Amino acid sequence: MYRTAYKETECSGQISLIIIADDYSPFPAGRSYADGPFSAERFRREFLVPALLDGCLEVNLDRTGGFASNWLQEAFGGLVTKECFSPTILDYKLFISSYEDDSLIEEIWSYIRA
Repeated sequence: MYRTAYKETECSGQISLIIIADDYSPFPAGRSYADGPFSAERFRREFLVPALLDGCLEVNLDRTGGFASNWLQEAFGGLVTKECFSPTILDYKLFISSYEDDSLIEEIWSYIRA
């Protein structure tokens, strides 16, 4: 079953799409840059932040080897704790989608709202 976090939005026009398996890595791993080339910190700084500064963003989680909780916390929770996005702004600008595991969507939003 496909599930996405679409809701009322202030975004006009096109929503950017990042498919992690295709656009980043099918095997995201590591928390910080020092942990390797597909770390959560790199994904947040080089993919999420620029896309969110440019407008709205959908991130698709499917077809990866899985996600460690610390990867999700660093990538998505770090938008609030390290990049100064508010949960309210992210609620309007960030959409998370998955056919394979919709529990990841709830987990990500728990890190954003923590």
